[in-house]
Amino acid sequence: MLEPLISDEVRAALGGGRPVVALESTIFSHLGLPSPANAEALERSLGAIRREGAVPAVTAVLDGVARVGLRADEHERILGAARKVAERDIPVAIAQRWPFGATTVSASLALAAAAGVQVFATGGIGGVHRGAELTGDVSADLDAIARRPLVTVCAGAKAFLDLGRTLEYLETTGVPVLGWRSDDFPAFYTRSSGLPVPHRVESAEEVAEVFAHRSRPGLLLAVPIPERDALDRSELDAVVGTALADCEASGITGAAITPFVLGRIADATAGRSVPANLALAEHNASVAAAVAVAIAER
Repeated sequence: MLEPLISDEVRAALGGGRPVVALESTIFSHLGLPSPANAEALERSLGAIRREGAVPAVTAVLDGVARVGLRADEHERILGAARKVAERDIPVAIAQRWPFGATTVSASLALAAAAGVQVFATGGIGGVHRGAELTGDVSADLDAIARRPLVTVCAGAKAFLDLGRTLEYLETTGVPVLGWRSDDFPAFYTRSSGLPVPHRVESAEEVAEVFAHRSRPGLLLAVPIPERDALDRSELDAVVGTALADCEASGITGAAITPFVLGRIADATAGRSVPANLALAEHNASVAAAVAVAIAER
């Protein structure tokens, strides 16, 4: 059975009924953001959670131990991580004593659920890839969101995915999808994908109320990137279209698509995607902490 090591601070918070927000570690590694932006993302996300009155719990695998909550002196190890850990990889990382594994959404949700954390913040979730009817390429994030009893707070899904089918998948698995003060499902760097969310919510207390009355484990809260930090949707659509065509021509498939497309977006936007990523990570963390506080107060 999965039994992560929980930090003293996180354990004390959970034991006292205080709000806790879990975080993945991939976004804070160089696999998620280039240095020094990854360190800035970590600092801003941790600060946003604490300002709202919650305790951050970064997830990772360190020296073959699954962790929920890290000490400040361990944060440096996150920044240089070069190996991802999805949920399926956790037992292997433990058994083989991996020095470091940067947790993805699915791994973070598994660890957070095992620790008893109820809110998780990330940047953007994975989803159904374009052409999945032929490749079967559907991110493990979606199954994890459906099966784990947490509120997942994100800026929607990455724009190069099949967002319509991603929402259909979430509907099939019974996941309530809520739009944070918005009627549109966001697409990471942009505030709208052009697709509606099933339900709109206006406050953290409303999210906590929905979470309390759900019939299945998971809930997804889609939070648009702040308007001042968003990228232009038409510009982004053009870049993504070209990048995906190049992926197909070059035989790039599966997990390799994400870093390739994100790299193209960074190049095409003259680096503006990095500040946008920082802003949405911090904003998601802040909203997640407010939700965690509201759930704790219930």
